[in-house]
Amino acid sequence: MSPTNVGGIGLVAEEVHIGKQAPEPLTLEGIRARRAKAGKLDAPTASYSDSDMFKAPQFPDLLSPESAARKPCVLKQAAKHLKKPGLVSLGGGLPSAENFPIERLSMQVPSPAGGFSHTDNLKEVTIGKHDVRDHQGEGVLDLSIALNYGQSIGSAQLLRWVTEHTELVHDPPYADWRCALTIGSTGSLEAAYRMFGDRQRGDGILTEEYSFSTALETAAPLGLRVFGVAMDEQGLLPDKMDELLSAGGARRPRVLYTVPSGQNPTGATQSEQRRRGVYAVCQKHDVFIFEDEPYYFLQMQPYQKGASGSTTGTTTTKPNGGESTTNGDADVEAFLRTLVPSLLSLDTDGRVMRHDSFSKVVVPGARVGWVTASEQVIERYIRHAECCSQGPSGFSQAVLYKLLDEEWGHAGYLRWLAHVRDEYAARRDAILGACEKYLPGRWFLGRRRRRGCLYLWLKVDHTRHPHAASKSLLALEEEIFDSCIDKGVLSCRGSWFAAEYDRPLSGLFFRTTYAAASEAQMAVAIERFGDAVRGSFGI
Repeated sequence: MSPTNVGGIGLVAEEVHIGKQAPEPLTLEGIRARRAKAGKLDAPTASYSDSDMFKAPQFPDLLSPESAARKPCVLKQAAKHLKKPGLVSLGGGLPSAENFPIERLSMQVPSPAGGFSHTDNLKEVTIGKHDVRDHQGEGVLDLSIALNYGQSIGSAQLLRWVTEHTELVHDPPYADWRCALTIGSTGSLEAAYRMFGDRQRGDGILTEEYSFSTALETAAPLGLRVFGVAMDEQGLLPDKMDELLSAGGARRPRVLYTVPSGQNPTGATQSEQRRRGVYAVCQKHDVFIFEDEPYYFLQMQPYQKGASGSTTGTTTTKPNGGESTTNGDADVEAFLRTLVPSLLSLDTDGRVMRHDSFSKVVVPGARVGWVTASEQVIERYIRHAECCSQGPSGFSQAVLYKLLDEEWGHAGYLRWLAHVRDEYAARRDAILGACEKYLPGRWFLGRRRRRGCLYLWLKVDHTRHPHAASKSLLALEEEIFDSCIDKGVLSCRGSWFAAEYDRPLSGLFFRTTYAAASEAQMAVAIERFGDAVRGSFGI
C-alpha cells in the first residue's frame, strides 16, 4: 500500500466577480412611511436638530430586538456634566482615588531603536497615582483616572490612540465610523452576535466551513444557526456564498463572520480581489460582516523551501537570531504597503464591524481590543457594554497607553508589528522545514504559499487508509489523535472547527501551531505526528 498524502488543501480557485448592488434608494413612499413611524415632530422654539435625527438607521432589520430595546445608561450619561468648572459631584459613585492602595506601577519595555531586544536597551517606565495633577503638561493619564470607573467606550486616552491607528492603517471610506474599546475580540463578538442575532427570529451566521471553534461555541447557546461556506487556499469562495444565500428555503444568514487574514484554523489569507468578491456578495444579499482580524499584521512572504532565514519586510530575521532593523517613516509605510487591504478599508456601505485585538501581537492577558463600525452600530455596542462589561480593565488600559502612546508611538508600534511578524515567519519556516524532513514528498503537500497566521492545517488522505470503507472520518480522526497523544504530541482535531456539526466532514484535517514551541520541539512534534499517521495506516 502506498503512503498517505499529508498536506494543505492547496487549491487556487478562480476569482469570482459579482457586481455590486447599490442600496435601495429612498422613495417618496419611503419618506411617508418613515414619518408615519416617527410620529409628530415636536420642535419648539430654537430646538436642537441635525440630519441624523431624520435619516434612516443603518441595517435596522438586522438588529435584534434585544439590541433595539437597549437604552442609554442614565448614570453614564450624567458623567458628561463632570467637565463643568467648579461642579461638586454628589452624583456618580466614583470612589476617591486617595483610597486606592496602589501609588505607582513600573515596567520595563524594549525600545524600537534597539530592535526590540528583550535583554538589551530596556527602558523603565512608570505611571503614578497623581501624575496628571502633579506634573501638569507631562501626561494625560494616571492611576487616579485609569483605575476609577470609566465609560464603556474605554478611556479617552487609549481610544484616541486606537482611532488614530485605525485611520492610519485602514482609512474607512465613509465619514461616520467610530471605534470603541473592548474586553478582547471574544467579548466583542459575543456582544455583536447578540446585537445582530435572535433565536426567536431563527437568525443564522455565515462563516468558513472550518471556523474558529470559540466563535462557533459562542453562537451555539445563543440559538444562532451556523452555515459553513466552502473554501480554498484563499479562504471563502464568493460564488459558493452567493449560491447559499440565493438558495432560499430556511431563513438565510443575516451576518457573515470571517477571519480574512491567517484564518483560524486553516491559515488561509484572502487576497484583495477575494475580499472584494466577498464584500460584493454581502452587498447583493444585504449581509452584515463581522471582520475578526487578530492576525492581520502577521501577513508574511510565501515560504521558500529550504530557506535558512526569512526576509519578510522591514526587518530581516537571521539564522543566528540577530536583527538588522532600519528605522524611519519610510520603513513603516513600506510595511503597511505589504498588507492586504482590510474589509473595513473597502467598506463603502458601513456594513463591516471590524474586531481588533492586542492579544496575538502584544499580550493576550491584557484582554483589550477594539471594534470599528458606523456610528449607529457603535452606539448600539456601547449600550450593550454599559450593562454587561462596562469596558476593559483600567490596569490594562493604563499599561497599553503608556507603552503604545507615550513610549512607542504609532511608528514604534508598527515597527513592533513588523518585528513580531518576522519572529513568527521564522517559526513558520522551521515547522515547514520539519514537515519536509519528516513528512517528505508523497506525505506532505504543504501550503508553500502560506502567507501568515499561527497555524498549519494538515490534511490526511483518508481514502488511502486500509479501513476507509469501514471507519468513519471521525473514527479515523480520533484514532490518529489518540495515537498522537500516546506518542507525546498534541494537535487539534479538524472536526472541532467544523462550522456545521450535523454535516459530514469534507476531509480529515489536523491543526497544528508554531506559536510557542521551539524549533527543536517542533521538529520532534512533527516527527511524532508523522509516526502516528503512519501507524494508523499500517506503514
